[in-house]
Amino acid sequence: MENINFIITEENVGERIDKYLSNQIEGKSRSFIQGLIDENNVFVNSKNVKSNYKLRNNDNVTVLMKEPIELNVTPEEIELNIVYEDEDLVVVNKPQGMVVHPAPGNYSGTLVNGLLYHCKDLSGINGVIRPGIVHRIDKDTSGVLVIAKNDDAHNFLSEQFKEHSIKREYYALVEGKFSKDEGMVDKPLGRNKKDRLKMAIVEDGKRAVTHYKVLETYNNGTSLVKCNLETGRTHQIRVHMASIGHPLVGDPLYGLKKQKFKLSGQVLHAKSLGFIHPRTKEYIEFDSELPDYFKKILESLRK
Repeated sequence: MENINFIITEENVGERIDKYLSNQIEGKSRSFIQGLIDENNVFVNSKNVKSNYKLRNNDNVTVLMKEPIELNVTPEEIELNIVYEDEDLVVVNKPQGMVVHPAPGNYSGTLVNGLLYHCKDLSGINGVIRPGIVHRIDKDTSGVLVIAKNDDAHNFLSEQFKEHSIKREYYALVEGKFSKDEGMVDKPLGRNKKDRLKMAIVEDGKRAVTHYKVLETYNNGTSLVKCNLETGRTHQIRVHMASIGHPLVGDPLYGLKKQKFKLSGQVLHAKSLGFIHPRTKEYIEFDSELPDYFKKILESLRK
């Protein structure tokens, strides 16, 4: 493990530590730095700090850079739904049930395995296990994802995610009928202190904002909603909708114990994704159809 040290001068006083370090350490994105901070590998005057810490004059900053774990992720010939591709990025419509990147228990059959076979040139910022992965969606959530082919594209896209300027629109089938057609949930999210596999509303969590609009309401007491993410936290839509009494249909973690349908997971689809292209600097947007299982459920509810 390598130690990198910085002494803060007046010109950087008041700057967020995650932004400062991403500018100082070549080839490391702000999201990578925030990961190091979350794992308690960044110290200011020998104490751990949060990503929003504001630097002070003469602060002694130490970063512990972990040695990359050499794991062999095997390219696999997996059929992928490529929505768009160029020299900088790939936009994929991920099916429900596919894991985005290898992890304990899932080292094959992931989106990354298929991408490595398909294009072989993904950004290396997130290491061997997560090449090209700028953002993720859950295994049982379907929909559009953007993957970076090089480090410049990865850094450019990561900054847009951090600035919350990316358009991310999801369709979800949720329990219950709403008293108003649209609203916003602004509640901080963090790890559930009793169950580390789950996220929860926690006072000291990261700010999370979800805007929702009701599209249809059905006789069986469910509703189709469109959710726009202002932030992109783990399980954000699932936890936010459950917190206001409208858990996602089929959700095994946050949903009702007795489900209306026999499903393998939550009915949630990342329908639209829009961002500034890293090379052309022009806004582009991609839309994906609801998967067949989602459409069949809606058809049955409309009868």
